[in-house]
Amino acid sequence: MARHRADASGPLLEVTDMVVNYGRIEALHGVSLRVDHGELVTLLGANGAGKSTTMRALSGLLPLRGGKIVFDGRDITHVKAHERVTAGIVQAPEGRGVFPGMSVQENLDMGHYARKFESKAAYAERLDWVFELFPRLKERRTQVGGTLSGGEQQMVAIGRSLMARPKLLLLDEPSMGLAPMIIQQIFRIIGEINKQGTTILLVEQNAQQALSRTDRAYILETGEITTTGTGKELLADPAVKAAYLGVG
Repeated sequence: MARHRADASGPLLEVTDMVVNYGRIEALHGVSLRVDHGELVTLLGANGAGKSTTMRALSGLLPLRGGKIVFDGRDITHVKAHERVTAGIVQAPEGRGVFPGMSVQENLDMGHYARKFESKAAYAERLDWVFELFPRLKERRTQVGGTLSGGEQQMVAIGRSLMARPKLLLLDEPSMGLAPMIIQQIFRIIGEINKQGTTILLVEQNAQQALSRTDRAYILETGEITTTGTGKELLADPAVKAAYLGVG
């Protein structure tokens, strides 16, 4: 499926002073970030920093107590989760969330049902592209999800999200629990997906893999953005090296 990376031409997503609570506990304390068209942007942080909370809020699964979310020029702060999917925000959640009793093909089709295709030809073209990215899934298209390896399940989760034709793909900890060789493969594919035109916001703890591929990155600590810069800048930052790369 022929694709070309879109030129970064301004913000696709703008988040301003986002505040999110769990009951009386404030989990995000005024988070602001942006993702431009065509970018791969990474959100780094330790466990409990608020990364997954940020993704759930962007997906519409958590309400905002304060702040604003603008997507593709539209204020979606109070838009429901399923309407955000229709608008083009699609998340591959932490933990993969594969339907264990459904085949690979059926799992992928769940993404297709989220945003219907205008024709069978368009659906077939998209499916061919996903199988081109993940040849293993084509080999296992009739195998049920619960019998797949962790890496294969992660491929299904990303492929299912791509079948919903995201304008913005949210990837939450795609390397979690995977072997080093599989992590390298998953990140290579993430880079290819972005190169071929999909804008990505990535939450990840594997800083080396993420920063080496990202356009820009934000570091989230205890619910606040503390550092931002290009991937190269943060890879060279002594504080980032010490905290996230084990160097220093």
